[in-house]
Amino acid sequence: MDYKLLGKRIREERLRLGKTQESLAEEVNISTAYLGQIERGERSVTLDKLIPLANKLGVSVDFLLAEYLTPNNDNSLDLMRQLFSDKTAEEKELAVNMVKLLFSYTENRF
Repeated sequence: MDYKLLGKRIREERLRLGKTQESLAEEVNISTAYLGQIERGERSVTLDKLIPLANKLGVSVDFLLAEYLTPNNDNSLDLMRQLFSDKTAEEKELAVNMVKLLFSYTENRF
């Protein structure tokens, strides 16, 4: 397993949410030093720490481990989950309605 790649993904998601290492580490009850080592790929992360990290980052564990899963070629649901993770209920409803409208337009067109 490429721990550097996993750590890079965790760091990217943390930064996307505007969280510091300190705040995320506190939320998942690990030390800031340990989180830093995970993000740099210097330490492995156990499943009992990876799941809370993924939850606090608003992504799935399979998103963080995407390179290690059997290719599926359709990661649209993961992308949608990631895009929706920090949105309000109203923003999510608007986005869903826009997608429905787009699909109804393309169904009638093709």
